[in-house]
Amino acid sequence: MQFDLVIIGGGPAGYHAAALAGRAGLKTLLVEKRFVGGVCLNEGCVPSKTLLHSAKIFDYALRGMDYGVKAEQISFDHLKVIERKNKVVKILTAGVKNKLKKNNVTLIEDTGEIVGINHAGITIKAAESQYTGKQLLIASGSVPVIPPIIGMTEALERDYVLTSEQIFDLKKIPESLVVIGGGAIGLELVAYFNTAGSKVTIIEMLDHIGGETEREIGEILLNNYRKKGVEFKLNSKVTAVKEGAVQFETNGLTELIEAETVLLSVGRKPFVTGLGLEKIGLVEENGRLKVDDFGRTSRPGVYAAGDVNGRSMLAHTAYREAEVCINNILGGNESINYDSIPSVIYTEPEVASVGETPESAAKKGIECEVVKTSMRYSGRYLAENEGGDGICKLVMDKRDRRLLGMSLISRYASELIYGVGLMIEKRMTVDEIEKVVFPHPTVSEIIKEGVFQFSLK
Repeated sequence: MQFDLVIIGGGPAGYHAAALAGRAGLKTLLVEKRFVGGVCLNEGCVPSKTLLHSAKIFDYALRGMDYGVKAEQISFDHLKVIERKNKVVKILTAGVKNKLKKNNVTLIEDTGEIVGINHAGITIKAAESQYTGKQLLIASGSVPVIPPIIGMTEALERDYVLTSEQIFDLKKIPESLVVIGGGAIGLELVAYFNTAGSKVTIIEMLDHIGGETEREIGEILLNNYRKKGVEFKLNSKVTAVKEGAVQFETNGLTELIEAETVLLSVGRKPFVTGLGLEKIGLVEENGRLKVDDFGRTSRPGVYAAGDVNGRSMLAHTAYREAEVCINNILGGNESINYDSIPSVIYTEPEVASVGETPESAAKKGIECEVVKTSMRYSGRYLAENEGGDGICKLVMDKRDRRLLGMSLISRYASELIYGVGLMIEKRMTVDEIEKVVFPHPTVSEIIKEGVFQFSLK
């Protein structure tokens, strides 16, 4: 069967691209081997936010007296939380399928593999049939990284070690949880299980948490969770997983920590195996499918979007890459600016950033000014965050007075970071930002406060 566009992978990049292509009149086929909506909707972004919201409500209730609200006999029902998570996922996946149907997208829920190329286009095999697309979009996503640690394979097989894709279906809160990896995914799950009652320990190879998170903000987040009882083993390398325990090295010493459950969260890698990429000569680079800023691979007529290209492994990046690819398939000449893509860690408090950090600007040799502002300058933040220690850091270009980046730790951080991304995308200067009217009182006013401090220098 012939199509204008064949898409392999039904995650954020794939299903969004399919809907856009179908809406534009392209005869489109979408092939997804597991769940429409991908990891993000079924086993990642949405499930974690659903769990985290329940944890936040529980935490608010526990600390209600800080705000003059007394609550008694508070309890946490993990099974009810999971039940609600499943309901949310079911509603959203049904919505995605309905959107595909409305836009005349043909959906096949099976594994798709490239089998060849000819004058008609690229042919794939799925559900024991062959389909040819004039153009192909690969959006096969990513999978968890499984490091070569002694005992890890066996521990995964017996479900003693769980990945972030499996832990959302735990039937009970473990009394003790060891998390291998202190990046965004691990930290969000730590936030849930710590609040729900687990004794949590994070083992991280680096001397900090949060990956590329601005260092001072990462330290504030770490201190917040230490106060909540989370234990951190930094500069530590896991060397073995044993029966009921994890072995790791710190400063040349070997330690053993017991745990009821272990979460493996050391990152994700592009999924490129078994797709038949070699049959059409697609180029891989460091385990990812190589693309340019226009979404084009090394083969004309073949595009890639989402985690598989390894450029920015975030769901919202995947959406934007899908838009760029479809616009170019339709005859456009559009590229994506990765410098203005925000990132968020949905802990409590949240961490968000976009653009340059002081560290990244220094590496690039950019002459910049860093303006650090306490979140307590925001009236709303102060009113709603008893004892809050959040900060906001703006990175300003000294030469042309442009805003280059922002990092902050605060409630609501995820909801205001996009505005700074827009300012960076539009290359706004201090003078231009000062003319923007922010509603009062809002946490977002911290942006204008930081800009005001810079203008006084």
